[in-house]
Amino acid sequence: MKDAVTACVLIIGNEILSGRTQDINLNHIAKTLGKWGIQIRHCRVIPDVEKTIIDTVNEVRHEYDYVFTTGGIGPTHDDITAVCIAKAFGVELIEHPDIAVRIRKRPAPDDIMASRLLMARVPVGATLIDNPSGGPQGFAMENVHVMAGIPSVMQGMLSSLDGLLKSGPIIHSHTVRAYTGESSIADALAKIQDQHPDADVGSYPFFRDERYGTNLVIRGADIEQLQTIANLIMAAVTAIGETPEDLGQDAES
Repeated sequence: MKDAVTACVLIIGNEILSGRTQDINLNHIAKTLGKWGIQIRHCRVIPDVEKTIIDTVNEVRHEYDYVFTTGGIGPTHDDITAVCIAKAFGVELIEHPDIAVRIRKRPAPDDIMASRLLMARVPVGATLIDNPSGGPQGFAMENVHVMAGIPSVMQGMLSSLDGLLKSGPIIHSHTVRAYTGESSIADALAKIQDQHPDADVGSYPFFRDERYGTNLVIRGADIEQLQTIANLIMAAVTAIGETPEDLGQDAES
């Protein structure tokens, strides 16, 4: 089996930390990368603070195969991600001619154009990430991929990377639903997890139709193993007098 390919997501922006803007980018990135065989192992939400961005990028880019950032590449004073990435890699920041050409296609007064051209700045040595919306492109420095924070734009940028990144095994899930409390099957789940360390067994409680229940989700690359574990979980649920529901592979629970 191929080795796992791992990723970290950095969500950059004071507006996220303040609660003013709700992040939806992580969900899309995680689902997309998962289909490509890239596992998100870590995520951080960090402010528009130069030292924090530089230190965080330099920490995580050495720990994971890929780093994906969102936010902070606009035309205003607090859009400092490109500057920080250049400093993290110890290189100069330049105006990329291809981005500048795209920006200049939309006429504007000189002062507005000057602000827009701030979005053409990339670190020396960066490669561009296409922006299908027609706006300024994102960029990549080695394993760090810098994308917009606007969800529709970020999604377009990410889609342009399809087939360009290395991949590992695709992780699948298998869900068993049980209308019982977590505590009643906690010991059984712990034993099953210990017996199958290559898979992850998670328990996620819910309240539906005036009933408490638990979705028991098994995640791993071996589909046959997932079914084996699901069978063990269903047997454990049955043993406490409840009737489990096998929702199957990659079910939305």
